[in-house]
Amino acid sequence: MSMPPYADQLNLALCHTCGYACSLDDSHCPRCKSHVHRRKPHSLSRTWAFLIASLILYIPANLMPVMYTNIFGNASESTIFSGIMEFWHGGEWDLALLIFIASVVVPCIKFLVLGTLLVTCQRRSHWAQRERSKLYRLIEIIGYWSMLDVLVVALIAALVQFRALSTIDARIGILFFGLVVVMTMLAAMSFDPRLIWDTEVEDA
Repeated sequence: MSMPPYADQLNLALCHTCGYACSLDDSHCPRCKSHVHRRKPHSLSRTWAFLIASLILYIPANLMPVMYTNIFGNASESTIFSGIMEFWHGGEWDLALLIFIASVVVPCIKFLVLGTLLVTCQRRSHWAQRERSKLYRLIEIIGYWSMLDVLVVALIAALVQFRALSTIDARIGILFFGLVVVMTMLAAMSFDPRLIWDTEVEDA
């Protein structure tokens, strides 16, 4: 069974804005007038930039306090890890697990997957192309849940305010973690998954 022709062989490209199939001879999409590109411009370099920025920001996000608590006169500041341990030892294992997954497991998965995609695409690798495409879709899905621990801190702060003599406030670390989330989302948006299959087009 013969394979259908590739869009590149037909001199076609999808508009990145509206998805219209445009001729590469046209500089603008006839539907929405956006610029037509065969691939996202500077996709790999932009993705590397956002990924490296997120890795740098992840350091202060873990080292700086994310939460200040003052419960019945006992004041303390907590980092992400110390907050996880406090919830765990306090019997709130479900909150501890939620924050651990959202603030440690998810970012590390995104760092690892995006790094793998960038390196393999730069090396024009044929390795596991279908699986790499699935990994990219996984990154897109979990990106929607990346702000879970930020929301948890906000929810806990809101709930504690109802208790007498108890307060919880967010600290600068939560800002850095929010920036990490934004940078990894921008990295995923900048990456063009069609680069994974470019080697197959070249061999066709």
